[in-house]
Amino acid sequence: MLMIFSCMTVCAQGKQLWAKSYLNKQAPELIVEKWLSEKPDFKGKFVLIDFWATWCGPCIKAIPELNRYHYEFKDDLIVIGISDESKTIVNKMKSPVMEYYSAIDTKERLKTSYEVRGIPHCVLIDPNGIVRWEGYPGLQGFELDSFVIGDIIEKYK
Repeated sequence: MLMIFSCMTVCAQGKQLWAKSYLNKQAPELIVEKWLSEKPDFKGKFVLIDFWATWCGPCIKAIPELNRYHYEFKDDLIVIGISDESKTIVNKMKSPVMEYYSAIDTKERLKTSYEVRGIPHCVLIDPNGIVRWEGYPGLQGFELDSFVIGDIIEKYK
């Protein structure tokens, strides 16, 4: 059983992923059911998608960092949190406050396209729609941080 589970796990960049790898490939089309914030203008921007849920401790812990990226890279990056929970459930969460773009997709269309099996899962997409970073943002040794984001923006701008 363990062997089957291990074989289902995709490895990319030397790290374990709980989703299908799209690294250096065209990202699936961004589909959301409803924007809880205004809809962002994607033209010429990098997009950081965070698959998250209100019940997920590591997801909640990541919100302040994602807020920081939203402001730190505001000229180049759009940060989007996508939950498969209902608008009512997401709106009940009062803290921490999500200061970046937010959407729901209760039908899990985008989550299914990426085959996300564990959250939080983040995907950083360049302005041409190519995935440049993916994975669990807090994974030791493979963290998603300001240096990683800045390097990707500089390289693929």
